[in-house]
Amino acid sequence: MRVAVAREADAGEPRVAATPETVKKFKALGADVAVARGAGLASGIPDADYEAAGATVGDDVTRDADIVLKVRRPAPNEFSTYKKGALVVAIMDPYGNEAALKQMADAGLIAFAMELMPRITRAQSMDVLSSQANLAGYRAVIDGAAEYGRALPMMMTAAGTVPAAKVFVMGVGVAGLQAIATARRLGAVVTATDVRPATKEQVESLGAKFLAVEDEEFKNAQTAGGYAKPMSAEYQAKQAALTAEHIKKQDIVITTALIPGRPAPRLITAAMVASMRPGSVIIDLAVERGGNVEGAVAGQVVQAGPAKIVGHLNVAGRLAASASALYAKNLLTFVDTLIDKKEKTIAINWDDEIVKGTALTRDGAIIHPGFTPKTAA
Repeated sequence: MRVAVAREADAGEPRVAATPETVKKFKALGADVAVARGAGLASGIPDADYEAAGATVGDDVTRDADIVLKVRRPAPNEFSTYKKGALVVAIMDPYGNEAALKQMADAGLIAFAMELMPRITRAQSMDVLSSQANLAGYRAVIDGAAEYGRALPMMMTAAGTVPAAKVFVMGVGVAGLQAIATARRLGAVVTATDVRPATKEQVESLGAKFLAVEDEEFKNAQTAGGYAKPMSAEYQAKQAALTAEHIKKQDIVITTALIPGRPAPRLITAAMVASMRPGSVIIDLAVERGGNVEGAVAGQVVQAGPAKIVGHLNVAGRLAASASALYAKNLLTFVDTLIDKKEKTIAINWDDEIVKGTALTRDGAIIHPGFTPKTAA
């Protein structure tokens, strides 16, 4: 059983799919591990550290691999180096990319999308969305503080008092909760909003104030899987009015709202941006899915009237070493479920809920029910 840790084709992706710690554990599972030369350098891991952990380092490590570990979905030009029937485990970004999934299927690969991990107790340690969003929420506050021209905590000095910054977090998932906690630790006055009623208690437990239109629709605005439901136009209008008044008084706003398989919902309009205080900052964590903020530009920091709109891509990757360490453990825990410990071979239980939830392609076909091609009536 051979496990390959591939180099990322995207020059903007600094993360890596394995660390020396996870290499050792793969070795203990009976795997031979090969790491692409230089794969970990952007995450602060030199090749020598992988070799010390028992891996071989080379330039063509995927050709004979039974399992290929990546951060992002492999590009089509990589398929020629993968053997037919190889397992490819990565963040696959499948929504809207059915053509890319078909290419993987046609190449005979067995692809698993880590971001489709079911939200069940047994899979918590495999949840890459949570591990990476946690870091993104932290980094959003750090980026906001760096762009904001004032201090975050209240400071009382002989020369006068510096007031605490006001931070507003929109979307209280994993990223939002970490943003709240980080902003509170830095001394900011924090408010937060979300359409899911269960988040109110979470927000208040972190010492922040919850802001929402708490009507009947709000009380039923969460799916069984814990995601936000799309809200009616009427509710969105009421919430937008409340938010618009609140944003006028904020120094830093962080938006994190995403709905799987859909474009990011628009939370902040250009008019709201124009109403903000001079020197204020907006961090849009959903910019890769179209953005929560009107005027946000993917990969750029733009000045929009009185406010800066920060649209950094791959925010978790801005903490590459930490993000890689967590992601690599997510992968290890998942792959561990695919291995027969006694025989030290791959043994996939296709009836396992985790496998069913993440498997995209097998035997030349797209098998995930959410992405199988629609047949003609």
